[in-house]
Amino acid sequence: MQNAIELNAVKKQLGNFTLGPISLSVPRGCIVGYIGENGAGKSTTIKLMLGLLRADEGEIKLLGKNIVDFTPEMKKDIGYVFDNLYIPQEMTLKNAISFHEKLYGSAWDRKTCNSFVDRFNLPHNKEITHFSRGMKMQLGLTFALSHGAKLLLLDEPTSGLDPVIRDDVLDILLEYIQDENNTVLISSHILSDLEKAADYIAFIHKGQLLFMEQKDELVESCGVISLSHDEAQDIDPSAIIGKREHKFGVELLVRRSLVPESMDMDKPSIEDIMIYMIKEDRR
Repeated sequence: MQNAIELNAVKKQLGNFTLGPISLSVPRGCIVGYIGENGAGKSTTIKLMLGLLRADEGEIKLLGKNIVDFTPEMKKDIGYVFDNLYIPQEMTLKNAISFHEKLYGSAWDRKTCNSFVDRFNLPHNKEITHFSRGMKMQLGLTFALSHGAKLLLLDEPTSGLDPVIRDDVLDILLEYIQDENNTVLISSHILSDLEKAADYIAFIHKGQLLFMEQKDELVESCGVISLSHDEAQDIDPSAIIGKREHKFGVELLVRRSLVPESMDMDKPSIEDIMIYMIKEDRR
C-alpha cells in the first residue's frame, strides 16, 4: 500500500531558521503525532505539504502524488485544520456551509456535514465571529471531514480547548481511521492527547526530524530511573538519552535494553521523552 505522506530530503530556509533536510514516510491508516518545541518546524512542515510554502529542496508526495502535480480535484482528498478558522468571520454557519458546497462541488457530502453540525450542536444563524474557540475548531473539523478527504493535516487544532471537546475530537479521529485508507498527521503541544490516539510519534527539534517511531514501542523501549550522582556513574553512557539533575541526585531517561533488568524503572510519557531529549541537547 502507498504511503500517505512521503517527504524526501525536504528543506526550507526561513530567515535564520532552516527546516531539514527532512525525510519522513507515513503509512496509510494511522494517526501520527508530530511533536516538538515552539519554533521546531511543525507548522512549516504542514504548510509545505499544503503548498502554502514552497520547498527549496526535496520532494513531497501526498497519497502517492507529487504535490507539484496536484490538480484542484486531487486537493479535495486533503483535509486540514489549523489553530484558527480562516474564513470570513461575518459569515453565519449557514453561509459558510453554502460556500464550502460550492468550493468542493460533487465531493461535498451534505449528509456528513449535517451530522457533524448536529453532533456539535452548532448554531446555524450565528455569525462565526461570535463562536467560541471550541466551536470554531469543531466547525473546521466538520469542513475537513465533509469532502471525502483521505488525509487530514491538523496543526495544533486542540490548543486552548477544554478536555471534553479535546476528547470528542480524538474520538472522531479514531472513528475516521477505521477506514484503513484514511490517515491523520496532527501536531500538538498537548501530548497526553497523542498518548491516547497516536499510532506513531514523529519528533522534530530545531528543524531536524530526530525520529519517527511506533508510540508503544517508543515508550516501552525507554525507562526513567532515579539515582545518586555516584550510582549514575555506573550507567553505560550510550544508554543515557537525557538527564535531569537535582540536589538529591539525577533522573535519567535510558534505553531499557542497555541497563540491567534488575534496575527499578518507571515508564516515561511521550512528554517525558521530548523534554529529556531537548534538555540533553541544550546541555
